[in-house]
Amino acid sequence: MERQPPSPSYILDAERFPDLFQVVSRQEYTLIGPTIQNQTICYGKLETVNELPIGWTDHQQGGKYELSRRDDDAYFGYQVGPQSWKEWLFPPRQRLWKSRRDKEHQLKFEAAPLPEQRYAFLGVRSCELHAIAMQDHIFQEEEFCNPYYARRRQNTLILAVNCTQAGNNCFCGTMGTSPPITQNYDWVMTEILAPTHCFLVEAGSEAGEAIVQELQLPEASVTQNQTAHEAVASVKDQAIRPFETKDLRNLLYDNLEHSQWDEVAQRCLSCANCTLVCPTCFCSTVEDVSDISNTSTQRWQRWDSCFSLDFSYIHGGTVRTSVKSRYRQWLTHKFAGWQDQFGSLGCVGCGRCITWCPVGIDITEILAALQDSPTN
Repeated sequence: MERQPPSPSYILDAERFPDLFQVVSRQEYTLIGPTIQNQTICYGKLETVNELPIGWTDHQQGGKYELSRRDDDAYFGYQVGPQSWKEWLFPPRQRLWKSRRDKEHQLKFEAAPLPEQRYAFLGVRSCELHAIAMQDHIFQEEEFCNPYYARRRQNTLILAVNCTQAGNNCFCGTMGTSPPITQNYDWVMTEILAPTHCFLVEAGSEAGEAIVQELQLPEASVTQNQTAHEAVASVKDQAIRPFETKDLRNLLYDNLEHSQWDEVAQRCLSCANCTLVCPTCFCSTVEDVSDISNTSTQRWQRWDSCFSLDFSYIHGGTVRTSVKSRYRQWLTHKFAGWQDQFGSLGCVGCGRCITWCPVGIDITEILAALQDSPTN
């Protein structure tokens, strides 16, 4: 039975992709998207379509990442890389305020101005949209709203793309974050490679619809919709890992002394790579710096990690002195404590923590082992 799309869909031919860049530029957005840097597909500023990783793909295993050429000219034929979009919404360093002592020795404080940069994120995947939604919830709560995050989010245009293949480390199907993308986007594309190279496009907001209208895109045919649907539908089954998300909270709280924690501690380097590449981790700290004359001071917010010794420092010393305790804290918070705080799991199944762990620790294997042999 042929699938009819729930909303109008359009076709953008690959040869017209530069037109999308021009429209976004005219709207005064800085385009951020995938490009090849240091032998990885990273997110960076884009000026032309030729900067996209056209015809390239990545191969990921635990602790391994490499690029190779595809046998076609796919624009988005890769999985997620080491960066996430939080680098632009919640940057690694953010000045919060500065103060200066005047001639009368009075201190004057000045908050950092709200950012006005307008970003267009190109190539946002389904798992990444779920991650952005989680950080929206964390940073835009009315009582504890982060004004810098809120302004950046307000000024961001989301140009998403549906995955048509899953990577070896993806487990979005297990986490319920797999495509198709259905919400929280302005524009979403599905790449179709044959019989002609094109993109099936759907608008998810007035801003996205305005781009469709400016480009004067033709409506997609039933066959093109069906082709795109079939390509996306196959991803979910590819990205299933052997653990269940049901009742993970109680499982982890009941197994704080499981032998699995000792086993992973023997391998973990406590390097914090997993938290830095994770699209949902949000821990930060503040540091104050002053000039040599001691008349001016600045307070900066910067990323931090629960894997660092100083993170759990309180008066009298560090609470989590062992690698075991720090890894257990991270994983337990991600899949248990997060539910207590925010009502959901804190993982979107992107697999970055597996790929970019130097020793290839696989969190899905740890969770499966706990489920297979709980201590209680």
